[in-house]
Amino acid sequence: MTIPFTDFDRRYVDVDGVVIHARVAGSGPAILLLHGYPESSYMWRHVAPALTSDFTVVAADLRGYGESDAPADDADHLTYSRRAMAADQVGLMSALGHERFAVAGHDRGGRVAHRMALDHPERVERVAVLDIVPTLHMFENVDRAMAQSYFHWFFLNQPFDLPERLITADPEGWIASRFRGRTSSPWRVEADALEEYVGAFRDPARVAATCADYRAAASIDLVHDREDRLASRRITAPLLAVWGASSYVGRHFDVTRVWQDYAEDVSGVAAPSDHYVPEEAPDLTVRLLTRFARGEAGA
Repeated sequence: MTIPFTDFDRRYVDVDGVVIHARVAGSGPAILLLHGYPESSYMWRHVAPALTSDFTVVAADLRGYGESDAPADDADHLTYSRRAMAADQVGLMSALGHERFAVAGHDRGGRVAHRMALDHPERVERVAVLDIVPTLHMFENVDRAMAQSYFHWFFLNQPFDLPERLITADPEGWIASRFRGRTSSPWRVEADALEEYVGAFRDPARVAATCADYRAAASIDLVHDREDRLASRRITAPLLAVWGASSYVGRHFDVTRVWQDYAEDVSGVAAPSDHYVPEEAPDLTVRLLTRFARGEAGA
């Protein structure tokens, strides 16, 4: 078995008191890769190495995830807002010497990339979001199907410490449940990746941090998103939306059309996958991100 990330350096960067972990390799223009729940930068194991021939690749852990710090939450959930998470990653890229960069985010990482492109337009050259529509749009379009498929949104944002107690009682079972029924045949999450994710969730502080992430999404993030809408702020960088053709997002939304309400220059591609696009369709993901980050037509 090929061991992922063997040619990557591990970097631990203090950004305003929060240490952010990243895997770094390659040369050329910089691309920042952000993961989703319940994963870490390890989810890019099939994609990141293939990008290093064209780009300086930075695969980072969001605060509270992987090997990044997991600070205690605050009463208003600002600590785990997309705004705070985006600022972490911008600070990381500054410390690594990248003032302008492309960013690609899957799931939670896509939501951080969305906020980053709004809060730091001078830093983000291009943004790719994988298998999401905007958080505000999701919450304003809740129906039975959404609540059933995305039940974890409503479970994880319950007050401390109900979800924490239930998850820490069986982290292996909880992590496995996040993949069961959300992947397309024949791909199944590999044992090394599953252990990577479960290992982080054996730490109660990380379980609490990831719950705080969802509490922020259902509260302060919506405040920020509505402020943007009221002010007619939209993403100005070119945006690529990629979704799984069999995922909930792919089956229930006109993804490109939705993003056109939030960004000025949108292209979209359906992948032959379910939710975990970079792991289920890594070759396509590499091709799409390479062409998009280069600014080539037809991404």
